Amino acid sequence: MVRHVVMWNFKPEIKEEDKAELKRNMKENLSKLQGKVEGLLSVSFIENPEEGSTHEIALVTEHESAEAVLYYGTHPEHVKVADTYVRPYTCERACLNYKIL
Repeated sequence: MVRHVVMWNFKPEIKEEDKAELKRNMKENLSKLQGKVEGLLSVSFIENPEEGSTHEIALVTEHESAEAVLYYGTHPEHVKVADTYVRPYTCERACLNYKIL
C-alpha cells in the first residue's frame, strides 16, 4: 500500500470567513472519491492542524499501489473535484507518497 499526503494553504485572497465552507466542500467531495476511483482505499481530510503547522489543510489517502496513486491523479472524477473544490482556492501545495510497510 502507498500513502499519499497532500498539503495546501489557502490563497491570500481567500477571506477567513469563507474558509470553513471551503474546507467542508473539499472534505465532502474528496471523500466521495472513495468507491469511485479504483485502488483508492481510504480518504482523510485534515482541516484543523495544530498550531505551528506550515499548511492549513491536508489530504491523506491510501492506495493499493504506486500505480494506483498515479491512476488517482489523472482519474476524471478526481480531476473534476480538484478543479472545482481545491485548486481555485489553494496554493503552496506539498506532496509526499510513501510505501506503507
